[in-house]
Parts: sequence; structure tokens; C-alpha cells
Amino acid sequence: MDEIMKIGHLRLTGSVQPRKANQQETAAPGAATFKEMLDRNVLKFSSHAELRMEQRGISLKPETLNKIVNAIDQAAAKGAKDSLVLYRDIAMIVNVPSRTVVTAMDGSSMQDNVFTQIDSAVIVS
Repeated sequence: MDEIMKIGHLRLTGSVQPRKANQQETAAPGAATFKEMLDRNVLKFSSHAELRMEQRGISLKPETLNKIVNAIDQAAAKGAKDSLVLYRDIAMIVNVPSRTVVTAMDGSSMQDNVFTQIDSAVIVS
């Protein structure tokens, strides 16, 4: 196989069935789609949360993010919609179904603060 193959030399060896536009792929019953798996494992940050984190000097290491994702998984398992997630001196309001951090604050910003419109709180150790 020392010769170089060019695109024009490629041949199909099997029959090709074009997929119809309205034909959809079906997953096995109970199997999650790739998008569902991706959405379940990703933590998103709203532009407001990103701005607040930058203003307040909050940065998260990968292992910290993993702990927060696990906390959100726990909240989701309990049916939470909007959770207050506390990790050390960081507080985040997270929309659990969309897995989106809505806002974040550090310890000094939490002083004398009332958190409203949440249905759960998760304390991460």
C-alpha cells in the first residue's frame, strides 16, 4: 500500500441508504440522549453571574466546580427549582433545571443579605 489514494479513487463497498428528512433516530428505551447527558453534566453561568464573579474576584477550580455540580445533582434529585448553593465564603443562586448559575457573591457581599425566590439551599463541604 505504497500508493497514494486520491479522493477520486475511493469507492463505496456497501449500499448506502439516504436517511429521509422526517426519519428520526430512536434511542433505546430509558437511554439518555447525548444532549441530555451533556446538559446534565454542564454548569452554565449567566452573563450576570460571570460579571459578578469577575467584580468580586471569585474564581473556581475544577474540583470546586465538581463539588458544586454534585450539589446541584442532589438538589435536582429532591425536585429543587432555584437553589442557594453555599461553598466556603461563596454563595450562588442556581436555576437547577437549566443548571445555570444566576448570580454569585463572596462573603463580604453576603453580609446582611436576604435570599428570596429560592426553594432550597445546599451547603457544600
